[in-house]
Amino acid sequence: MSMKIRLARGGSKKRPHYAIVASDSRMPRDGRFIEKLGTYNPLLAKDSEERVKMDLERVQYWLGQGAQPTDRVARFLEAAGVKEKAERANMKKAVPGKKAKARADERAAKAAAPAEAE
Repeated sequence: MSMKIRLARGGSKKRPHYAIVASDSRMPRDGRFIEKLGTYNPLLAKDSEERVKMDLERVQYWLGQGAQPTDRVARFLEAAGVKEKAERANMKKAVPGKKAKARADERAAKAAAPAEAE
């Protein structure tokens, strides 16, 4: 059985609250889970201690059993010092396309032309 440590969403519309859970990867996001390991409240300030709460001892147990944390949970674990910081690939989605590059080059040329005239 492949295990995941992931977030299960709770709370009402526009007021999210998440539980950090250990579950079978085949179960739905908010569906059945094996154990609740902590909570995450994204509405609190980033420096608040109440924002992310985890039972690190149980998280270590599940990691030892082969559970894979999702990306967001892995970031929480890195911040807590449980897991070493992983290198993440910077996707090419942020790189501008051909037309955007051409427009940027045109703007740069127009800005440089009056500067050269002086």
